[in-house]
Amino acid sequence: MEPTQDPWWVIGSAAVALHGDDPGEVADIDVIVSRRDLDALCERLPLSNTPDMTKSMFRSERFGLWSEPDVPVEFMAGLEIQVGGNWLPVEPRTRQAVSLGEHAAFVPEREELVAILHQFGRPKDLARAATLTGD
Repeated sequence: MEPTQDPWWVIGSAAVALHGDDPGEVADIDVIVSRRDLDALCERLPLSNTPDMTKSMFRSERFGLWSEPDVPVEFMAGLEIQVGGNWLPVEPRTRQAVSLGEHAAFVPEREELVAILHQFGRPKDLARAATLTGD
């Protein structure tokens, strides 16, 4: 992610883990990036454009799945979630660096991540939000 030009965020279960809380199973790492950065990542990494069709409440303008790591990484540009029949953008506003040795990952601040997980509204997301708030 070092050559990216725009802000990016890890969201979902991996972001909960990066905040130091227990997300339960981390099946993949969800990363929101700009279209420009995703286009560049597609040139450097073997990404496939195969989103999980069982997640019909989500869509993105551009998608790239990196399946080589032990935990697959899903890059999304222009991520949206369907709420009440409307498509709403998922655009984090806050950005907190989490040190990973010599590197950093960026996540929404705790309060914003809780709001994103509540917006997702699935039982697993609500449970993850609860771990972040101590409920």
